[in-house]
Amino acid sequence: MEIGKKSILSLCMIVKNEEKSLKKCLSKVASFVDEIIIVDTGSIDDTKDIALEFTDKVYDFKWCNDFSKARNYSISKAAGEWILVLDADEIVNDFFRYSVDQFINNPLNKNKVGRIKRINIMEDSFESKKYTEWVNRLFNKNYFYYDGIIHEQITSRDKQNYETEKLDITADHIGYTKEVLSRSNKIKRNIDMLKSAISLNSEDPYLYYQLGKSYYMLKDYKTASLYFEKALTFDIDYYLEYVSDLVETYGYSLINSGRYSDALIIENTSEIYENNPDFQFIMGLIYMNNAMFEKAVSKFLHCTKFPYGKVEGVTSFSAYYNIGVIYDVLGVKDKALQYYRMCGEYEPALKRIKAQLN
Repeated sequence: MEIGKKSILSLCMIVKNEEKSLKKCLSKVASFVDEIIIVDTGSIDDTKDIALEFTDKVYDFKWCNDFSKARNYSISKAAGEWILVLDADEIVNDFFRYSVDQFINNPLNKNKVGRIKRINIMEDSFESKKYTEWVNRLFNKNYFYYDGIIHEQITSRDKQNYETEKLDITADHIGYTKEVLSRSNKIKRNIDMLKSAISLNSEDPYLYYQLGKSYYMLKDYKTASLYFEKALTFDIDYYLEYVSDLVETYGYSLINSGRYSDALIIENTSEIYENNPDFQFIMGLIYMNNAMFEKAVSKFLHCTKFPYGKVEGVTSFSAYYNIGVIYDVLGVKDKALQYYRMCGEYEPALKRIKAQLN
């Protein structure tokens, strides 16, 4: 790059049958990027027409059950060295281009990967919650490419580990809301592709982790826990981000399948995740379900010492609510009421308060 010349930022996306969300996605991000590359993998709806409203760089790619090949094809069409990757179900709500420019125009960052803040909107039968994570999405294509047929990962061309940096970009991920899941077969498709990937590489714990997550999304907690257990048989680095999520979700899958005493096994990682409020919260639930109430209250109170966690409420209303439930079960009604009132407008707590006062 010439001295003083500003780097081009290319948005690269792969899409298929995304007419419901693509327009909203592109309208929110178009003004922040220098070009938009859309690769369509076989849409039969109006996806391509919507894409053409924003860019003339719309390409067809024959789907071959390999997300990385499609990603890398989209990247090959970019005029810029710097690539931002989004999915059609990710809606940008914050994008500070000035700070992003500082990152991409700094020569020292050419072999770093930028991370965006993704807020997953998760829904189940009872409520909607937000789960926040940082995902690798911005990189220099001369130094990185995608690898993996599903849940593809940004990989350095020299195969070395790389540094990451959090960027001032935030997006809501709506891909796992009930509405979206009801009109797509995304999870079952992912399971088939993950099993295919494992048949080619049976020694990758990350694939078993993702397979467990897929079954967890289907609420098949028994099968999910089996794949999490398989992932944990490998020699893994417990400080990796996905591994901490693996341990936490394994704990939830055991609780949800009624294996309360078995869930105590994740106590073994307590020292590693001492400063992780999401881990502290699941330990609180495990102790609670094993009638170890004093330990459970201690864990939930510990959660409230942190400013925030990945899952909405674990450092505030959800922790206080569970303490309230424990005191309710123990018959200490005044204490229960005290903690319910600390939950603010959390609906389950308001119902409990109303029941106690009537």
